[in-house]
Parts: sequence; structure tokens; C-alpha cells
Amino acid sequence: FPEMPIKEVECTFIEYPWDLITHNREEIIKDFKKLINESENFIHEYPGVYFLNKKDIYLGKDVKIKPGAVLDAEDGPIFIGENVTILHHATIQGPAFIGENSIVKMNATIYHNTSVGKVSKIGGEIEDTIIHSYSNKQHNGFLGNSYLGSWVNLGAGTTNSDLKNNYGTIRVQINNQMVESGKQFVGLTMGDHSKAAINTSFNTGAVVGVSSNVFGGTFPPRYLPSFSWGGSEALTTYDIDRSIEVAERVMQRRNVVLTDIDKELFRTVFKLTEKERRDKGLPK
Repeated sequence: FPEMPIKEVECTFIEYPWDLITHNREEIIKDFKKLINESENFIHEYPGVYFLNKKDIYLGKDVKIKPGAVLDAEDGPIFIGENVTILHHATIQGPAFIGENSIVKMNATIYHNTSVGKVSKIGGEIEDTIIHSYSNKQHNGFLGNSYLGSWVNLGAGTTNSDLKNNYGTIRVQINNQMVESGKQFVGLTMGDHSKAAINTSFNTGAVVGVSSNVFGGTFPPRYLPSFSWGGSEALTTYDIDRSIEVAERVMQRRNVVLTDIDKELFRTVFKLTEKERRDKGLPK
């Protein structure tokens, strides 16, 4: 295409999920500078609420903040979307982004470099993490240096490790091979529509695919293919029809329709990941 113009631009190259975590801080700051100039800031005085470095805090329309909450933007900006509810004694440290219609639960501790998509419920202790829309991590437990897709649910007490005891760099399994991350901190990567039962503990650099259900009393394997069902004691394949049925039910609770295209996507991913499950000894 000789007539097509060529333009050189600067960009950030993302190869692995932990690259997104690494660059999230700078992206939140850049987005805040852009959004703050395009949107009306509805910040005002809230009884019993503490704003630190108020000029770097944005509140969307109809945000509710209960007494005892702290929004600390001294280390970076905080963007709170429309109709977010922040309950009593929650603490948010910037840089941070909380998407519209989300709820930050009582006593939640949201550390820097955390982004949360819309219509999510957030609680416990979270840092250096990206959580996509319609996901729930609303109970006590630690989530750090992690990347969660949409429609993920973590049961009460779910916790992940993001640092090895020997403080070494972390290797992560990607496509049936181990990849050296070069990072000292790598947490959990979990695909859309996956769920963890109460008190699930994930090891450093754990990966869970799409539409998996994880449970059991000890650490599950560090790599669980898409459509896995089980944990440390036994694993089987999550039936595709059952998976779609549950996803449809979950989405209906948020008034979202699972379309025929979505269902076909489920079936396509199921087929594409058959070999991964087979290599792990899971039945078809």
C-alpha cells in the first residue's frame, strides 16, 4: 500500500498480563488528566469523610460516601465513577479507578495502582490489581498484583500470594510452557466467568482460564485450563452447556443478556482449550 500514509507513534507494548499491572499506574494518571478536563467533578463535603489532596480526587454524579471513609490522593489521583457507593471506613489510596455503579464494602483497603470496572463489588485488601466489570471480590482476603476478567466471583476469604518466600522472580505458565516474568511480584490471573469458593488460596503466579470453578482445602494447581472444575484434590471438565446456563443466570441478575454470539464464543473457547485440558488429564 504505497499510497497509505505512515505515522510513527509511541506506544506501550503489552505481551503478558503482568505487563498491564506494571503500566497501570501511569495509565491511571494519564486517564485522570484527560477525564478531569472532560467531566464535571461532583466532589463536595461529606460528613466524616477524609479527602487527602482533594484536587486530585474526582467524584462522578450521585456518588455516596459513608462516614469514616478515607480517599488518599497524596501519591496519585483517584477517579470514582457515577453512582458508586463507598461504605463506612473504606480506604482508597491513589492512583486508583473505581467504575460506575460499583460498591466498595465496609473496611475495604484499596491500595495504589488498582482499577475496578463498572458494577463490581469490592472488599478486603487489594493492591496493584485490575478487575474488570461485573466482578465481585467483596469479602475479606488479599488480592495483589492480579488481573481478573469480567463476571469473576471470589468467595469469602479467597487470598492469593504474589511474592515467593525466597524473593526470587516468578515463572508463570502460559500456553503449556513456563515463562520467566522477570518480576518479583506476580499474583493471580483469572479469566472471565471463573469463580473461587470460600477460603481458596492461590499460589504465586497462578493462572485460571475462562469459566472455571475452583475449590478445595489446599492450594489448587498453579495453572488451571479454561472450563476446569475442582482444585487440589481432583479436577474434571466443566460441562459446556452447564457453563453457559450458569453464565446466563449470573448475567440476568445484572440485567445483561447472554447473546447467541456470547454462547458461540463460549463453545469456541471450549474447543480451542481442549488440548490444554487433555494435557492436564481432564476428561473431555
